[in-house]
Amino acid sequence: MTKPRDDITRIFLAVLFLGALIGTSLWIFKPFLGAAIWAVTIVTATWPLMILIQGRLWGRRSLAVAVMTVVLLCVLVVPLWLAISTIVSNADRIAGWVRFLSEFEVPPPPAWVGKVPFLGSNLMVAWEKAAVMGIQEFMRKLAPYGGSAIRWFITEVGGFGSLVLQFLLTVVFSALLYARGEHAASRMRRFGRRLAGARGENMILLAGQAVRGVALGVVVTALAQSVLGGIGLAIAGVPFAAILTALIFMTAIAQVGPLLVMIPAVIWLYWTGSTGWGTLLLVWALVVGTMDNFLRPVLIKKGADLPLLLIFSGVVGGLIAFGLIGIFVGPVVLAVGHTLLSAWIDEEIVEGDSSPEQES
Repeated sequence: MTKPRDDITRIFLAVLFLGALIGTSLWIFKPFLGAAIWAVTIVTATWPLMILIQGRLWGRRSLAVAVMTVVLLCVLVVPLWLAISTIVSNADRIAGWVRFLSEFEVPPPPAWVGKVPFLGSNLMVAWEKAAVMGIQEFMRKLAPYGGSAIRWFITEVGGFGSLVLQFLLTVVFSALLYARGEHAASRMRRFGRRLAGARGENMILLAGQAVRGVALGVVVTALAQSVLGGIGLAIAGVPFAAILTALIFMTAIAQVGPLLVMIPAVIWLYWTGSTGWGTLLLVWALVVGTMDNFLRPVLIKKGADLPLLLIFSGVVGGLIAFGLIGIFVGPVVLAVGHTLLSAWIDEEIVEGDSSPEQES
């Protein structure tokens, strides 16, 4: 007969060995973790589309995977590459703008500023202060913070080359999951059932709904806003439309909204004398900036009901933890955790409510 102490020692060593094995595996897989999570998000959200394409291509999975891979390359890698090319080719122009801004003098406010409803007096006072202080004083006060922000941004991004590599890995992982998606889903359900029976399998399904909710309700909405906003900027003749479109996508992902990028573009058009284009872009910006109020709820209903504060926290935390690709990874991880925790809490409440009735 085995002594209890021997059993405890054997169990402790087994758990220790398994923990070390899992920890080492995650440590080795860490460079690919962000791309893998993002690939799972993309495949989970777009799986019905891939099945539809497969049906249109005579049931050939290989052709459907090829089409989806090309689409992902066009959506992820090509815009980033165009943005990089735009920055590199216009480096001298950007530097000239910075020098012009440092020497710019703010003119006195025009009379119409004071007539703006509700905000006229405050805008007049702020404009007069800016005219008295001058842009040089403002830039001098902002310089320490701007330098720290730029250094932090460069550190987190880690270079555009690594970001392109992460996107390429995302596309590769997505292609592999498209090719054997049913097998991967079956393995995950079997893993959940192995851990906690039918409850564990249900948790896997809830996690999939959370992933789809983030992808549809957040990413698709941000993509729609960035595409429409970029079209408006390009038609209005705003310079660096590609870079501004990428910024619109990031601000929309972070739940800040595209108006943070489009309103300064409208101001620039008015400032340069393009009043007509400025007015048209202002109307278009209001349409693009408010479309998420009705588009996001419709898309989220197809996945899971997620609070916006959780999405915002996931964006900021993911950016700090994983760099730019963490903008997508962070909300997914928090959404899955929030969904599973909520399901567990609700299940416990149901059991607690039903037990007194059963006793009576």
